[in-house]
Amino acid sequence: MKRKVMKTRGFLLALLFSVVAQASFAQERGTLSPEPLPPLAHPEAPSTPAKELFARKTRPSAMPPRTIGFYSRGCIAGAEPLPVTGPYWQVMRLSRNRYWGHPDLIAFIERLGQRVAATTRWPGILVGDMSQPRGGPMLNGHASHQIGLDADIWLTPMPDHVISNAGREDMMAINLVRPDRLDVREEVFTQDHVSVIKAAAQDPDVQRIFVNAAIKKTLCRDAGGDRSWLTKVRPYYNHDYHMHVRLFCPRGEEACAEQDSVPPGDGCDGSLAFWFKDSVLHPRPSKARPNPPLTLAQLPSACRQILLAP
Repeated sequence: MKRKVMKTRGFLLALLFSVVAQASFAQERGTLSPEPLPPLAHPEAPSTPAKELFARKTRPSAMPPRTIGFYSRGCIAGAEPLPVTGPYWQVMRLSRNRYWGHPDLIAFIERLGQRVAATTRWPGILVGDMSQPRGGPMLNGHASHQIGLDADIWLTPMPDHVISNAGREDMMAINLVRPDRLDVREEVFTQDHVSVIKAAAQDPDVQRIFVNAAIKKTLCRDAGGDRSWLTKVRPYYNHDYHMHVRLFCPRGEEACAEQDSVPPGDGCDGSLAFWFKDSVLHPRPSKARPNPPLTLAQLPSACRQILLAP
């Protein structure tokens, strides 16, 4: 199948802005009474940020499921909601309304939760942000998650009971990384964490997984004889308490732009050492101005149709 490939450099820049924002947002508590966003004074203005438009869509478009564009510059038609409580998963931060995705993503999460429950001591998984009902840029927290193929899976076991709605807004995930950023916290990191990440990486629909470099380092150390799955697990800033799972473009959906393939090898060689350089662990504050927010005109043209559809 022919796949459209975006250049890695542009993706990395977008993801850098994403994880910096996500570090302060993803663990923020939610609310049981979310306030609806006020109407925009001039939604039709070309300068209106696309994130303002997509954030105001609380339901998906009445279209067949279809992904449009790249993970950090696109949208989704006909998104489906992940049931907020399943036999092997529970959705967190319901007030954000970010538990939508392509049917492939819904099926993957259900599949992963069942495998985790069958192969570890975890009763299931806790699911963080997926996508908005019509995808697109978000007001906060992510630069990607725009086309319904990304999901944050907490690296905290699902409890053996149904979490209340209040608990889903207040409960905090466990930070697995030591304060010095050089390794994981041995008192909380277990072999089950390795098994959960491995289960996700071995799924054929998974394109790559982002975790903190300290977690990747530990996986390299504890993976055992079968190391083929490690290539999909990529180190990146933050991701201290969750793994960001990204799926391949669905087969036959030519409007979906695939990311470059992961490099060969297990990723445990000298390339991993880069993430533990002092300049990376403790970067100097950047003086560069952040890029202006995307407008609707900067997204694939089909996203306008999806945004305006009933």
